[in-house]
Amino acid sequence: MLISPAFAQGAAIGGEAGWMGLLPIVLMFVLLYFMMIRPQMKKAKEHKSMTDALQKGDEVVAAGGLLGKITKVTDAYVSVEISANVEVSVQRLSIQMLLPKGTIKSI
Repeated sequence: MLISPAFAQGAAIGGEAGWMGLLPIVLMFVLLYFMMIRPQMKKAKEHKSMTDALQKGDEVVAAGGLLGKITKVTDAYVSVEISANVEVSVQRLSIQMLLPKGTIKSI
Protein backbone atom coordinates (compact mmCIF):
# COMPACT_ATOMS: atom_id res chain seq x y z
CA MET A 1 0.00 0.00 0.00
CA LEU A 2 1.11 3.50 -0.66
CA ILE A 3 -0.69 5.18 2.25
CA SER A 4 -0.37 3.73 5.71
CA PRO A 5 -3.58 3.23 7.78
CA ALA A 6 -2.47 5.79 10.41
CA PHE A 7 -2.42 8.65 7.90
CA ALA A 8 -5.78 7.68 6.43
CA GLN A 9 -7.47 7.87 9.84
CA GLY A 10 -6.18 11.42 10.40
CA ALA A 11 -7.95 12.65 7.27
CA ALA A 12 -11.42 12.17 8.79
CA ILE A 13 -13.27 15.41 9.56
CA GLY A 14 -13.29 16.12 13.27
CA GLY A 15 -15.68 18.28 15.35
CA GLU A 16 -14.13 21.72 14.85
CA ALA A 17 -13.17 21.21 11.21
CA GLY A 18 -16.76 20.14 10.41
CA TRP A 19 -18.20 23.45 11.65
CA MET A 20 -15.72 25.41 9.58
CA GLY A 21 -16.93 23.59 6.49
CA LEU A 22 -20.54 24.65 7.18
CA LEU A 23 -19.64 28.30 7.75
CA PRO A 24 -19.74 29.33 4.04
CA ILE A 25 -23.18 27.74 3.60
CA VAL A 26 -24.54 29.54 6.67
CA LEU A 27 -23.09 32.83 5.43
CA MET A 28 -24.76 32.33 2.04
CA PHE A 29 -28.17 31.86 3.70
CA VAL A 30 -27.66 34.97 5.82
CA LEU A 31 -26.77 37.00 2.73
CA LEU A 32 -29.76 35.56 0.86
CA TYR A 33 -32.06 36.65 3.69
CA PHE A 34 -30.75 40.22 3.86
CA MET A 35 -30.38 40.73 0.10
CA MET A 36 -33.58 39.09 -1.21
CA ILE A 37 -36.11 37.84 1.34
CA ARG A 38 -36.19 40.78 3.78
CA PRO A 39 -36.61 43.55 1.14
CA GLN A 40 -39.33 41.54 -0.60
CA MET A 41 -41.25 41.13 2.67
CA LYS A 42 -40.88 44.85 3.40
CA LYS A 43 -42.24 45.80 -0.02
CA ALA A 44 -45.20 43.42 0.37
CA LYS A 45 -45.99 44.94 3.78
CA GLU A 46 -45.91 48.48 2.33
CA HIS A 47 -48.21 47.44 -0.56
CA LYS A 48 -50.69 45.87 1.84
CA SER A 49 -50.81 48.98 4.02
CA MET A 50 -51.28 51.13 0.90
CA THR A 51 -54.21 49.02 -0.35
CA ASP A 52 -55.79 48.99 3.12
CA ALA A 53 -55.69 52.81 3.22
CA LEU A 54 -57.44 53.35 -0.14
CA GLN A 55 -60.41 55.68 -0.01
CA LYS A 56 -62.85 57.44 -2.31
CA GLY A 57 -61.21 60.21 -4.34
CA ASP A 58 -57.71 58.72 -4.42
CA GLU A 59 -55.97 58.70 -7.79
CA VAL A 60 -54.39 55.34 -8.56
CA VAL A 61 -52.64 53.22 -11.16
CA ALA A 62 -54.01 49.68 -11.42
CA ALA A 63 -52.34 46.62 -12.88
CA GLY A 64 -52.18 46.85 -16.64
CA GLY A 65 -51.70 50.63 -16.53
CA LEU A 66 -55.27 51.73 -15.81
CA LEU A 67 -55.16 55.27 -14.48
CA GLY A 68 -58.17 56.66 -12.66
CA LYS A 69 -59.91 58.01 -9.60
CA ILE A 70 -61.52 55.75 -6.98
CA THR A 71 -65.30 56.20 -6.74
CA LYS A 72 -66.27 53.25 -4.52
CA VAL A 73 -64.34 51.03 -2.10
CA THR A 74 -65.50 47.62 -0.83
CA ASP A 75 -63.69 44.83 1.01
CA ALA A 76 -62.32 43.09 -2.08
CA TYR A 77 -63.01 45.45 -5.01
CA VAL A 78 -62.51 49.10 -5.93
CA SER A 79 -64.47 51.02 -8.59
CA VAL A 80 -62.16 53.25 -10.60
CA GLU A 81 -63.40 56.01 -12.91
CA ILE A 82 -61.09 55.94 -15.92
CA SER A 83 -63.02 58.49 -18.01
CA ALA A 84 -66.16 60.60 -17.68
CA ASN A 85 -69.02 58.20 -16.83
CA VAL A 86 -66.81 55.14 -17.36
CA GLU A 87 -66.10 53.02 -14.29
CA VAL A 88 -64.37 49.67 -13.96
CA SER A 89 -64.16 47.39 -10.95
CA VAL A 90 -60.74 46.02 -10.05
CA GLN A 91 -59.47 43.98 -7.15
CA ARG A 92 -57.91 45.95 -4.33
CA LEU A 93 -54.65 44.04 -4.65
CA SER A 94 -54.33 45.01 -8.32
CA ILE A 95 -53.82 48.66 -7.36
CA GLN A 96 -50.13 49.22 -8.00
CA MET A 97 -49.53 52.83 -7.03
CA LEU A 98 -51.21 55.72 -5.27
CA LEU A 99 -50.71 58.98 -7.16
CA PRO A 100 -50.51 62.47 -5.64
CA LYS A 101 -53.76 64.45 -5.63
CA GLY A 102 -54.30 66.45 -8.83
CA THR A 103 -52.24 64.19 -11.08
CA ILE A 104 -55.24 63.28 -13.24
CA LYS A 105 -56.77 66.41 -14.75
CA SER A 106 -58.92 65.05 -17.59
CA ILE A 107 -61.45 63.13 -15.45
